[in-house]
Amino acid sequence: MRNLKTPKLTIVGAGPGDVELITLKAIKALENADVVLYDALVNEELLQYATNAEIVFVGKRLGCHAYTQDQINELIVSMANRYGHVVRLKGGDPFIFGRGSEEIEYVEKYGVETAIVPGISSALGVPASVGISLTQRQIAESFWVITGTTSNHKLSKDIHLASKSAATVVILMGMHKLDEIIAIYQENRTDDLPIAIIQNGTKNTEQKVVGTISSIAKLVSENKISSPAIIVIGEVVKNTSRLTSYFQEHFDDEFIFQNLNLK
Repeated sequence: MRNLKTPKLTIVGAGPGDVELITLKAIKALENADVVLYDALVNEELLQYATNAEIVFVGKRLGCHAYTQDQINELIVSMANRYGHVVRLKGGDPFIFGRGSEEIEYVEKYGVETAIVPGISSALGVPASVGISLTQRQIAESFWVITGTTSNHKLSKDIHLASKSAATVVILMGMHKLDEIIAIYQENRTDDLPIAIIQNGTKNTEQKVVGTISSIAKLVSENKISSPAIIVIGEVVKNTSRLTSYFQEHFDDEFIFQNLNLK
């Protein structure tokens, strides 16, 4: 029987992990979905809102690809034509390293109607959730959000530029390049900048370590911090309201950062 529903794709941002950090508009999209295609970083508890939908996992993790991007693109068109409303549920915000624009561009060539529901990016939501203000008066006037791993699996060249600025730097997908990132900062500046790494941010499995460029590699190793994690580098880290009471000590007017590993 031919589907009478208009083929439609809604790209939905699921937020950084905490199920409550999703928008009302996103919930409405899930409730109205005929199909939900969701990624690896999406909290699966959100699927409870998709009560009338066929649910398909299409996620990609390091070394494990359920579908290639080309296959996902084709699947969206096929599902939209067959069932109607496809919700593409992506972690964080779909337009910040989420390839949302690529999927929209592809399906529109086939006459599929499209809509976008922004989400809270992990680049913003995760630092905020642990009290890190990415901008602060007289400390950081701007921030960079950079992918640690580009499409050709190399470290982004923007990190070289960012490391020379006074801006806060947030690096996504950078844990496998952490040694390279540290080396760039040590090469480009003489100060030992504060750095925080938050794994599984906003989830109940969250782990954090705080240190400096010179100490962070050891802390990551000792605490077995791994992907998915957000790296935040900059002076704002040591002015963090929720972290300072635990992990700052004053010694000769300098801040010494201790291990931070809270559940």
